[in-house]
Amino acid sequence: MPKTWFITGASRGFGREWTIAALERGDAVAGTARDPKSLDDLVARFGDELLPIRLDVTDRDAVFAAVHQAHDHFGGLDVVVNNAGYGQFGMIEEISEAEARAQFDTNVFGALFVTQAALPYLRTQGSGHIVQVSSIGGISAFPNIGIYNASKWALEAFSQSLAAEVADFGIRVTIVEPGAYSTDWGGASAKHATPDPAYDAFREKAAEARRARSSDPGDPVATRAAILTVVDAEDPPLRIFFGRAPLPIATKDYESRLATWREWLDVSVAAHGPAA
Repeated sequence: MPKTWFITGASRGFGREWTIAALERGDAVAGTARDPKSLDDLVARFGDELLPIRLDVTDRDAVFAAVHQAHDHFGGLDVVVNNAGYGQFGMIEEISEAEARAQFDTNVFGALFVTQAALPYLRTQGSGHIVQVSSIGGISAFPNIGIYNASKWALEAFSQSLAAEVADFGIRVTIVEPGAYSTDWGGASAKHATPDPAYDAFREKAAEARRARSSDPGDPVATRAAILTVVDAEDPPLRIFFGRAPLPIATKDYESRLATWREWLDVSVAAHGPAA
């Protein structure tokens, strides 16, 4: 059966690719963008199956109105994709309050608002799938994008809690964790803090490490089939990596965490106090 999608950030990156994937197979999509004219070429190609909606996901009232519009227009919602977001570069000391709040407003609160707006409709119909676009940076962390990492860790945390809360209503949650892809995430859509010269030498080291992690970027078009497989699955995963790079990074990171926790276990147990 055809599905109805609500996709934020549908004008570029994964949002655009997944909008095309859904439309090409006969699904309907409500696609949001700050400038809906950026979807004109897809409207010309797919017609009424695509509903472009102007939306700034940081505006809670606008988010609820957009989800309501999409639901009423198509008569239901099956897949809700929180894709809108951007990368904020800068060492932690360099990040201003305004930059930190703006990063969380989009990457965390934007996804939260869309999720909250969609849930009453999904609960009523007893089905639905919420897809949260995170990152390998949502389970690991890297220099010079710490506040971005923090926003994705927050997204991961509330989404894991959400999955437990809504499972009995027939609603599924999947957190997609991509590695490096050939999108403009680190280019035109990224924001950069004012650099502090004290970090210039380390900044270059961090840049070299990032170039190494991104030396074989994935093809965004290849994610079209992957996302359809996920949303069509009878038992979709809570988390899934997209790309070859994330698993080795996660494996190294988690093995290191476990080793440290075990090394310091005596101190941890002593901190509990006497046994009952």
